[in-house]
Amino acid sequence: MKKIRVLIVDDSAVVRQTLTAILDSDPKIEVIGSASDPFFAAKKIAQEVPDVITLDVEMPRMDGLTFLKKIMSQHPMPVVIISSLTAQGTETGLRALEYGAVEIITKPQMNTKEFIEESKIRICDAVKAAASAKIERKTALSPVQPITVQPKFSADAILPASNGYSMLKTTDIVVAVGASTGGTEALRVFLEELPVDCPGVVIVQHMPENFTRSFAERLNSICKIEVKEAQNGDTVTRGKALIAPGNNHMLLKRSGAKYYVEIQQGPLVNRHRPSVDVLFRSTARYAGKNAIGIIMTGMGDDGAKGLLELKTSGAYTIAQDEKSCVVFGMPKEAINLNAAQKILSLEKIAGAVINHTH
Repeated sequence: MKKIRVLIVDDSAVVRQTLTAILDSDPKIEVIGSASDPFFAAKKIAQEVPDVITLDVEMPRMDGLTFLKKIMSQHPMPVVIISSLTAQGTETGLRALEYGAVEIITKPQMNTKEFIEESKIRICDAVKAAASAKIERKTALSPVQPITVQPKFSADAILPASNGYSMLKTTDIVVAVGASTGGTEALRVFLEELPVDCPGVVIVQHMPENFTRSFAERLNSICKIEVKEAQNGDTVTRGKALIAPGNNHMLLKRSGAKYYVEIQQGPLVNRHRPSVDVLFRSTARYAGKNAIGIIMTGMGDDGAKGLLELKTSGAYTIAQDEKSCVVFGMPKEAINLNAAQKILSLEKIAGAVINHTH
């Protein structure tokens, strides 16, 4: 099988060494070179075009965003931003996505063995997702050990499967949405179309910690509805969308007639935290026939089984179609399980939700 060829661009020799060890430890990935700044990177690209570039933001001579804009306007290719995302730097990360970056990943910090292992999984998965994404032109650390197959936890690790009972039909509808690669733009398109009186929305978008708050704030500034990063105990109400905070699972719960969300830690589920399957399973259990489940663009299969559980519980289920996906992974897996009652283009999903709830 042909390996995914990666060029690493980062001004830190230690980071270049660490990322090389992480990526080369995956048998499906090959690092073909590294560069300390965009000028050296341009020379290497002229010699051999990589399948994916990993790119830092803060570098000498030319910053990563400027280089990203040049790449996407002159020679579009998949770019994964790997940067130290702080609360102050998340705006830069959002700008990188607007300029055409496929994924944003937090730089690995060698604090604990668990963090190292999770970083390896996230970075390698991000590169693989980028390699299969549709790209459009736009105007001295300890050696990392070879990757081993980590246990792939299902939603069982967070919430046991339902015993078959589902909530009776009521007047309150909850819309549960899952997305990954390409999802930031897909969610913007979807949420901008929702009216102020739409049902409450709960969202899992695979994103780094500290990044989801800025993403929610930006969506809140352009949408008719309120959009916020979820906090533990937040109620799910009409005209509001709650986005799971990065590095935390989000579950839908119900108390009497009111829905609320529970934020918790736990292992990676389907290699992600937050996990779409966790949100979907809890929505199937506590909302059932009162739910609408939507699975959007993304790599892998997170959310596919959860969407099937939603459908089985009586929920209305939708998958984004292949043509409008950046990566047709998660929706494809859900469709293969016959979990989606409707397969729609991104532009038609909001309308289908509105029609179903009126």
